[in-house]
Amino acid sequence: MRDLKLVVEETIKKYNMLNYGDSVVVGFSGGPDSICLLHILMELKDKLGLNIYAAHLNHQFRGKEADEDALFVENICKEWGIQVYVKTFNVPAYAKEKGLSSEEAGREIRYKLFYEVAEKVNANKIAIAHNMNDNAETVLMNLFRGSGIEGLKGIEAVRDKIIRPLINVRRDEIESYCREKKLNPRIDKTNLEPIYSRNRIRLELIPYIEKHFNSNIMSTLQRLSEIANMENDFLNKEAEKLFLEIAMVSKNSIQYSINKIKNVHPALVRRIIRLGIER
Repeated sequence: MRDLKLVVEETIKKYNMLNYGDSVVVGFSGGPDSICLLHILMELKDKLGLNIYAAHLNHQFRGKEADEDALFVENICKEWGIQVYVKTFNVPAYAKEKGLSSEEAGREIRYKLFYEVAEKVNANKIAIAHNMNDNAETVLMNLFRGSGIEGLKGIEAVRDKIIRPLINVRRDEIESYCREKKLNPRIDKTNLEPIYSRNRIRLELIPYIEKHFNSNIMSTLQRLSEIANMENDFLNKEAEKLFLEIAMVSKNSIQYSINKIKNVHPALVRRIIRLGIER
């Protein structure tokens, strides 16, 4: 097994995720991914000069089990000397009220909590435990939706305050790390049931691909994601330069020079128009 502490440290350097003295809020569900991330960041705490906090959402999806998750999180944080913020919120009721899926509602409230805690403790980074498998699943889901290059870039390693130090770590490596360090994470049994599209990709499609087509599909999709990220970044920068040349921006309108835009490659025209809409 790879040295995950070293892998995470290299990922942090590669994407310039953290600077010495940063304050970080770690999204901590109590599951394998997040406890692995929190443990590794605590191992790197002194070397990187980090101030570490944890945030946990009791989303009330799983009744007593969700309450036990919250208690587990509080106990671990007490044992490790981490200040933790736990919020209980009726996500099922919120999802119904807003017409959202349970996944969408949970994500919305969870990230809202992370940003609230970051503001409260004056943290400049929020660490999320997405891993290589999560990224592969996202790339495949976006592919099935007919997404372009922006969807193929998958989960970004860094976005705004959000950092994902486990993005180059496989789920099986995380599980092995948890066993080796005797972390005894909580297990959300709904992740083991093919009840959502993402779960079916995780539990059925990817194992099928690994068995019949590409045993190294995780690394293949990770490489695709990194290439798409670089190329998407290049196209966005080119579009921004051309927007400044082609667009005439006033207080109430944006006009484009037809003579100039007709000579622009179609791959960039859509991005240029979108830049105008976003202004």
